[in-house]
Amino acid sequence: MTDHAEQAEPAEPAELRRTRSAASGRPRPAPAAPALPAPRPLGEVRTWPRSFVHRLTSPLPGVRAIARLAREGRLRPPAEALREIPELPFAPGPLPLTGPGQTALTWVGHASWVVRIGGLTVLTDPVWARRILGTPVRVTPPGVRWEDLPPVDAVVISHNHYDHLDAPTLELLPRATPLFVPAGLARWFRTRRFTRVTELDWWEAAELDGEGGPVRFDFVPAHHWSKRTLTDTCRSLWGGWVLTGPDGQRVYFAGDTGYGHWFTEIGRRYPGIDLALLPIGAYDPRWMLRTVHTDPEEAVRAFGDLGARALVPMHWSTFLLSAEPPLEPLHRVRASWEATGAPREALWDLPIGGSRVLE
Repeated sequence: MTDHAEQAEPAEPAELRRTRSAASGRPRPAPAAPALPAPRPLGEVRTWPRSFVHRLTSPLPGVRAIARLAREGRLRPPAEALREIPELPFAPGPLPLTGPGQTALTWVGHASWVVRIGGLTVLTDPVWARRILGTPVRVTPPGVRWEDLPPVDAVVISHNHYDHLDAPTLELLPRATPLFVPAGLARWFRTRRFTRVTELDWWEAAELDGEGGPVRFDFVPAHHWSKRTLTDTCRSLWGGWVLTGPDGQRVYFAGDTGYGHWFTEIGRRYPGIDLALLPIGAYDPRWMLRTVHTDPEEAVRAFGDLGARALVPMHWSTFLLSAEPPLEPLHRVRASWEATGAPREALWDLPIGGSRVLE
């Protein structure tokens, strides 16, 4: 029998809920957060469907879309925009010293973070490689040198695209490192001799003991897809991670995603998210990338849907994967944030190599 979680129906969009509340003239109470499922055993071997294509929230681009993209030639920023590269924020510093009750972030670049939570050091989508398949060389170096990392207690992977699942970087890890990966991806790691691989479906969780108690790793949906070879489209799942420390501090790592209803549902199921790590780059041309990559304004909107305490932009300033100018994501997310009237200190627009501790 296939071992996978029953999926919830898509949540009603937040905009529709607000419209209905306004029309009735009465405040609509927020639904109570459902009880979280019990954590699954670490490292269990599971059986999954052959494909997760039924989880897509938008159709994948077809031959016509690829042909249009090639015809328009909008694969990278225009040559004149590349002059902005030296201005990209890069300020590496020492990793912050934290205790078991503190949560801290350090941005390595793209979607790679060093997260310190519950006394654990967790890497997200670690990519230290200078180049990934099919893209130009990275325009900023990693914000933390690999040799300067403390012992890595766990790694979370959002999906199997090359800019999020980098085999050369993962080869640097001890084979007993605990890995948390999407459903259908454990075999890839086990064939590379990793021995502690836990794969999860959406809305499932596992726990790993930290200095102050167990840290919970919940795998949550994203508006994206997966593919690594010509024959494995959507053969493994995609998503983000909610990390919850023993003291209740929560970090949401979105991985790679477009904008949609899942943000409201994640916020409902995991109230009190402290830090929302959301992508703001690789969005142009919009007709091609809207369904799979949030732009800066959508990231700010998603932050509101989540009900999070601080927005932490990522997925820009490292690899030039699309046509927007290199600095545009930063300018646009700052402008969109200012327009909301939210406190400036709740926008953690860190430079690559920058760190911040959750107070």
